[in-house]
Amino acid sequence: MEEVDVVIIGAGAAGLAAAKVLRATGRSFRVIEAMDRIGGRAWTTSTDFGVPFDIGCAWLHAADRNPFFPEAQAAGWTLYHHDMGLDHLWFGNRPASADEMARMQAADATLNAALAAHAGAEDRLSALIGDCHCLRANSTFAGQMDFGADDDEISIADFRNAADLDPNYFTKEGFGALIHRWGADVPVTLSTPVRRIRWDGPGVVAETPAGSLRAKVALVTVSTGVMQFEDLSFFPALPDSHLAAIFDLQMGLLTKIPVTLSGTRLGLRAFDDLLIERPARHDLFFLCFPFDLDLMVGFVGGDFAWEIEAAGPAAAVDFVTDRLADLFGSDVRRHVGHGIMTNWGGERWTRGAYAAARPGRAEARAVLARPVGDRIWFAGEALAQGLMQTAAGARLSGEAAARAISAALPAL
Repeated sequence: MEEVDVVIIGAGAAGLAAAKVLRATGRSFRVIEAMDRIGGRAWTTSTDFGVPFDIGCAWLHAADRNPFFPEAQAAGWTLYHHDMGLDHLWFGNRPASADEMARMQAADATLNAALAAHAGAEDRLSALIGDCHCLRANSTFAGQMDFGADDDEISIADFRNAADLDPNYFTKEGFGALIHRWGADVPVTLSTPVRRIRWDGPGVVAETPAGSLRAKVALVTVSTGVMQFEDLSFFPALPDSHLAAIFDLQMGLLTKIPVTLSGTRLGLRAFDDLLIERPARHDLFFLCFPFDLDLMVGFVGGDFAWEIEAAGPAAAVDFVTDRLADLFGSDVRRHVGHGIMTNWGGERWTRGAYAAARPGRAEARAVLARPVGDRIWFAGEALAQGLMQTAAGARLSGEAAARAISAALPAL
């Protein structure tokens, strides 16, 4: 049986970053990936609209500390500083008044102050929102459209621990393409899911349909959703503390529904942000005409994202088209062309977009970050501290885990 120092499960940003660190320290490793490509939830395609489109992560968040930002600059990627400020707000089928827009913008400071001052036992973000219409719209922007979960499913402590992600940049050539370019020099065994990690003897054994691999240490970078469904299992079972942490880090969901819109700009500018705050949390956000392309990129998040992915692409595109018609008149329908829906909730090897701690369970991230028996380590966006839920955070998490593993292994 082949043996290496470290077997890395998953070739997303965390797994690729860990491999690069281990290679630099002289450790032997194998990266094993269930998908037929590298990048994980970073994936750019050009097949749907004839231009690069990020099916997964698209914004380079926290550019002043994002290790991918200098990579994008060096690659000559086209970068746009996107301030993420809300340009247009609609309540149902009517535009917000100037006073409501002002209160919406002020609500950001109100919510931040409430977060900073909160000290009670209630740990649901919804407890800070109440019935305030503008605070509700603000929490939609920060919750479903950012955290991938509804405010009654977001831990205040977890939300507070997330770092400010400004400055944000959007890239024309694709964030997924950038990560693929950066990770292309890492040898990866593709289309080979690790079904089980055995640690009942010395070291670990990673079992796959193609055979088994022995290693001193396993670094697991798959999503918590994959482990919740036991597409990757462990024998013996992980300690109860780690099992609980995996289930306390539920996968949130953000679904993109881009449609082509030609022959009109609807009075909107490139990169305008438009939020439609609707009853029953069927809210919809649009990134308008990025890089002046004929694209309106719709986003839905939280519970509604799971519902719309279950309904399917046709229903999702119809929903987006109907909302545009509500806002701009039925004539807009003749301008709408091809549309798609992303489907991370249905992707077996992710089971969602990114992890959000259950209310009262913010400590789960720290628990899962602890190695098990010094043989099983975890890394990824779920364990990225302030840059949680981002590709940059996943990369930094993978690098930190690899350095710790290398230091813990016997000297070469």
